[in-house]
Amino acid sequence: MNDVKHTRGGGKRGGAKPTAGDTSAAGAKPTARGKRGAGAKQAARDEHEVGRFIERFAATLEESGVPRMPARVFVTLLATDSGTLTAAELAERLQASPAAISGAVRYLLQVDLITREREPGSRRDRYRVFDDAWYEATVRRERLLLRWEESARDGVAALRADTPAGARMTETLAFFEFLRREMPLLQERWRRERAGSAQL
Repeated sequence: MNDVKHTRGGGKRGGAKPTAGDTSAAGAKPTARGKRGAGAKQAARDEHEVGRFIERFAATLEESGVPRMPARVFVTLLATDSGTLTAAELAERLQASPAAISGAVRYLLQVDLITREREPGSRRDRYRVFDDAWYEATVRRERLLLRWEESARDGVAALRADTPAGARMTETLAFFEFLRREMPLLQERWRRERAGSAQL
């Protein structure tokens, strides 16, 4: 998720600020993909603990290379029952400026971790994360791997495989080729595992 460069920062640091009634605050009804367990009785959540979780998970993503504000926005959406919030709701929860939220959602849209929807009867946009966000993001990484593979192949041609640098680039190319071959197999295993879990 590092193929798009963005600067860190934007918005005030601090725990995510919960709003009362998570689902009602989100507004739009969740799609079928977001209704998992909707009929079950839900235990009361400690919203302060949820806020601490959001900051901890966002910090972990930041350590992996995701800019801080996009990480906080992404985890906030993940931690929202409906999976959808407006920019204003995100700004309120994260105590961040509109500009910081705008930059964060732009990043997340570019790397396909969220989608944008127009709120019915309104000019406001809503930002949504789906239950299978990680799977979808991984599928789209195949295009990135292909670009890396093509660049590595150009590097082998430019450096010549019989030089130390060329040998290093050849190893890089082989690794990218391996990842691209194996990724569809992993995705298929994941689909079968989820299908089996759904039948339990």
